[in-house]
Amino acid sequence: MFTATDFIPTPYTSTIEKGNFEWSAPSNIALVKYWGKKDNQIPANPSVSFTLNNCKTITKLGFEKRDISTSLNVTNSFSFDLLFEGKPKEDFKPKIQKFLERVEVYLPFLKDYHFTIDTQNTFPHSSGIASSASGMAALAMNFMSLERNLNPEMTDEYFFQKASFLARLGSGSACRSVKGNVVVWGNQANIEGSTDLFGIEFPYAIHDNFKNYQDTILLVDKGEKQVSSTVGHDLMHNHPYAERRFAQAHENLDQLISIFENGNLDEFIKVVESEALTLHAMMMTSMPYFILMKPNTLQIINAIWKFRSETQIPVCFTLDAGANVHVLYPENVSEKVLQFIKDELVVFCQNGQYICDKIGAGSIAL
Repeated sequence: MFTATDFIPTPYTSTIEKGNFEWSAPSNIALVKYWGKKDNQIPANPSVSFTLNNCKTITKLGFEKRDISTSLNVTNSFSFDLLFEGKPKEDFKPKIQKFLERVEVYLPFLKDYHFTIDTQNTFPHSSGIASSASGMAALAMNFMSLERNLNPEMTDEYFFQKASFLARLGSGSACRSVKGNVVVWGNQANIEGSTDLFGIEFPYAIHDNFKNYQDTILLVDKGEKQVSSTVGHDLMHNHPYAERRFAQAHENLDQLISIFENGNLDEFIKVVESEALTLHAMMMTSMPYFILMKPNTLQIINAIWKFRSETQIPVCFTLDAGANVHVLYPENVSEKVLQFIKDELVVFCQNGQYICDKIGAGSIAL
């Protein structure tokens, strides 16, 4: 049984003065949603997600050993510069500072180096796609590359498990962006190896129906959410329906085990759409209550239901904690679904914007 202390390293056997690494990490879209968390970014319920392919963060980490003789305080602080798309980004720094504080016990070398973190997204900034998952995953991969240089004996399994563990401490869902194609995070009795500490690749059979599954993201609203996900998670603590919701997530994840194996798209659609609406129902019934869907979100949902009913094409939607709609469908109906999106759904997107994506393989060293 893993515990967090398993990721506290023994003394390093090697040294490295300076260098750089570069990783891309994708976003992901949860099918069974995680909403509500305990201390230390532990999820209140398990989740499962599709790892995306095109929506990703690319982060380059430069590092150089600090000269302790030049500053008496060098060992008491972190030293880093943060660039977003090549320009200094001061307002991102507090989040990185908090992340470094959380992970320092697991990466004891952090105060020994000055870091230059240079990051960019392949999707438009403020496109309404959460970049915290891909961003924290990419940063965690880079730090693990540095630790692997300090500990060359490290196994691949440990490397990826610890990267996911660290990413989780930056942003919960980031732990699902390290590997692909389908990732489970959270203890689930019927899924071997599942844990609250990091994401694992779904360990059982996945039907061909779900290979190369498509996700077209309709950008309904690109503004900042009026309630952050962090605040939303906290509102689950005293939520009147919380316990039943957590039980439902376990039930739906169990259902998906057999659905992934037998390829039943009708049952897949029921679970995925129900999960999306339940997530937003939790927001609408918390205290204080809030609504992140927009009128156009509902227009799109109703149009998808009508199209599916009339054509029997297995297209469905899911939602994150926001107004945008992820349209999910198998690759073999892509042409018809994309035509439907252009004909009927683009009108509900802000500035007509949408992003075509699909299942991907996880983080990649560049």
